[in-house]
Amino acid sequence: MFRRAYDKMMDLASHRNAPWALAGVSFVESSVFPLPPDIMLIPMVLAERRKAWLFAAIATIASVLGGIFGYIIGYFLFDTVGQPILNFYGYGHKFEEFAARYNDYGAWIVFIAGVTPFPYKVITIASGVTHLNFVVFMIASVVARGIRFFAVAALLYWFGPPVRSFIDRYFGILSVVFVVLLVGGFVLIKYVM
Repeated sequence: MFRRAYDKMMDLASHRNAPWALAGVSFVESSVFPLPPDIMLIPMVLAERRKAWLFAAIATIASVLGGIFGYIIGYFLFDTVGQPILNFYGYGHKFEEFAARYNDYGAWIVFIAGVTPFPYKVITIASGVTHLNFVVFMIASVVARGIRFFAVAALLYWFGPPVRSFIDRYFGILSVVFVVLLVGGFVLIKYVM
């Protein structure tokens, strides 16, 4: 199943609308979608290495815009849905303690989630919920997402053909590792948040 998806992504990567698809995936991943933009970025850079920096910029900009959307979701929906539920169960005051601790380290939390496989959407929404300073959120998001996508693009630009050969050769193992990391990220969320 993953092999077919990978082959399809490689075919789509050189399609004329691939940059728009990358932007769409990058946007929704930052607020609601569970799969990272790398599933589009990697095959696109491997297919057209000369456009690596353009693709990284598209992923960065769209991801940050999606992060703003996630922030808005957390900021506005928590007051109407989340807070009444916490108050009903008597946990409203505990959330205030959590929000204060979160905001003490908010820039680092956003930065770490932005460069790692940790589901970034969780942090964008949590940042809105806790009313993390928006400027801090934006700076950390731009820097983190830029580092992440430009690092991927740089590695693929300089080492593209060997990386593609490696992926083709060890695709089964890499698929298992990807699924384990994805599931592990969600398990981590459950126990950390």
